[in-house]
Amino acid sequence: MNPTLLHPMYFGSIAQYIAIAQSDSIVFENTDNYQKQTYRNRTYIYGANGKLLLTIPIKHTGNGDRQLYKDVRVENDFQWQILHWRSLETAYRTSPFFEYYEDEFAHLFEKPKEFLLDFNYECMEAVFDCLQLDSNYTKTEVFQKNPEEINDLRNLVNAKKEKTYDMKSYIQVFSEKYGFLSNLSILDLLFNEGTNALTYLESQSIFS
Repeated sequence: MNPTLLHPMYFGSIAQYIAIAQSDSIVFENTDNYQKQTYRNRTYIYGANGKLLLTIPIKHTGNGDRQLYKDVRVENDFQWQILHWRSLETAYRTSPFFEYYEDEFAHLFEKPKEFLLDFNYECMEAVFDCLQLDSNYTKTEVFQKNPEEINDLRNLVNAKKEKTYDMKSYIQVFSEKYGFLSNLSILDLLFNEGTNALTYLESQSIFS
């Protein structure tokens, strides 16, 4: 099986982790240009009023904002970390597994972060630990627009042109009010399904 090529995301989508769970080897794109309105710096959770967007503010360079993803710096003049953690607590405090996992994630929001890409890898490692997934991935050294002999799923990072996936529903905290919301942040699956999360990821067939 060819390796799967993905973008590091901010607490990536469930679709992203389905791809990770079902791949023998993972390569993360480490050499691309940063693009706005993608899951590089945003994630969706299930809040009390429905779908809630959390966005990490970034520093703008003033040169048209064209810069490498790995060079993008986080804007820490805003208290975004406090806001994001409080939003997660409010959304998932009553979920079955929030208390089980909260210590794995709370520390990520305590100290200012410098580079967005580095922080996304930190978040990903925490998720890998919770899912008990092998984190033996590699990173690209040269950008290739059309790489060969690889399963290129970098399009999963796109928030504006996102596909609709037929995912099996699971019980969510506010599903009685707004119904099942598919393909949210992996955190939604973890906090609601806990130790069953990996089984869920392995059982979906959205890429067939």
